[in-house]
Amino acid sequence: MSRTKIVATIGPVSANPEMLVALANAGMSIARLNGSHNSLEWHAGTVSMIREVLPNTPILVDIPGRKIRTIQLAHEPTFTVGETVVLTTDVEANVRGRVPVNYPNLHMDVKAGHTILADDGTLRFTVSDVRGCEIFCRAETAGTLRSRKGINVPFVKLSTPLVSERDRTMMRFVQEIGVDFVGISFVESAAHVSAFRALISGSCPRIVSKIENRAGFDNMDDIIAATDAVMIDRGDLSVETSVDSVGIMQKQIISSSRRAGKPVIVATEMLHTMIENDFPTKAEVSDITNAVLDGCSATMLSGETAVGAHPVLAVDVMRRISEGAEDYLQSNLDDQSAAKVESMPRAIENAISLISRSLPITKIVAITRSGYAAQMIAVHQVRQPILAVSDDMGAARGFNLLPGVEGIGVAIPFLRTSTDHIIACIEFLWKTGKLSDDDVILVTAVGYPRSGNRMNLIQTHHVRDLRETLGWTL
Repeated sequence: MSRTKIVATIGPVSANPEMLVALANAGMSIARLNGSHNSLEWHAGTVSMIREVLPNTPILVDIPGRKIRTIQLAHEPTFTVGETVVLTTDVEANVRGRVPVNYPNLHMDVKAGHTILADDGTLRFTVSDVRGCEIFCRAETAGTLRSRKGINVPFVKLSTPLVSERDRTMMRFVQEIGVDFVGISFVESAAHVSAFRALISGSCPRIVSKIENRAGFDNMDDIIAATDAVMIDRGDLSVETSVDSVGIMQKQIISSSRRAGKPVIVATEMLHTMIENDFPTKAEVSDITNAVLDGCSATMLSGETAVGAHPVLAVDVMRRISEGAEDYLQSNLDDQSAAKVESMPRAIENAISLISRSLPITKIVAITRSGYAAQMIAVHQVRQPILAVSDDMGAARGFNLLPGVEGIGVAIPFLRTSTDHIIACIEFLWKTGKLSDDDVILVTAVGYPRSGNRMNLIQTHHVRDLRETLGWTL
């Protein structure tokens, strides 16, 4: 499997046990559910099914957040250029000739002359008049406005609260069903992240902040510092800013995330043609390749695996493209020279990177409760698989978003006054088949931790030597 993780969206074609297993075997690392579609009951049932079929697979649920969408429409209008389309904030007016949206203040935020975009910018309208809660728009493109499609109003400051009542309901729901990550739409500031974090009790779910408009991009460093992971939603980002610059923005967000050691997911239309076709375009292959070369942690499939005709093949194609890019990247990585660092953890990171490239290390074992050690080692793009072991089961599942990392939960208490748990964790990995006698491992952990301490320990072992010396038996 590639070290770059694959986030696959689960939808009507993939929400069954056989397909979930097939997706996982093809290379799916994280299962994603889009909270903007289907009922809460459907999501709860699907999460339960994933937990039963793939208990170690992390689950990400995107909640609608500040994203504006059309509701489930009774009539989906088809129009030509110049025709009038009427949007309304009255969700009860779901009748022919009216298109309700889920944001109640839209009619107060827009005025004549403003541009409204829909369905990732494929539909464009100009506001001609606002009468009460109805927004009269001139169609600038021909098409059909369908249910649950995103609505964007570029360069208009919307009066949406940081956290709406609907957001609170969704946050309670995702905690009740026990997901590992929650995706927050249109994050614009660190305060936005903090407002959602205040609704979380405990360490899960971890927050994936979606950077998808100008304010989010301008404040990305603060957002990245405050969040657990980042998603680059290129659909809304290109509509809210400029499609001409979305590629450069992607590179800048990935670079900033890597400097902070935060996982970053690249999303939107990565294999869009494979929703219908059984092969990708050359542009899609290049897109995935460049995202991996830039250093993303994960690439994401949306409609390809949710409603597409070839969900398993799409995952397989994405995995093979990622593996090719990773092979190229590894072959061209220059030896890293020792550099002056400002902290022990940074020195340990550099030492691990150097040792893993200089010795025949086959696996790296990070004994880490929070995931910090695995997170920082992954930044160095080491070629070896990283086994991140935690005594917090929920945290361990969350490690699986990190590139090249497998999170493993153990019922072995991590000790402050000795390092006995470290060898116990290695024995557990050997007994469960994660390590073999032939493995040469590098182990890192924090020994005798105090407040603020990070990884301060490195060991190297031949697993066979440990087994014989300590008398491990199955």
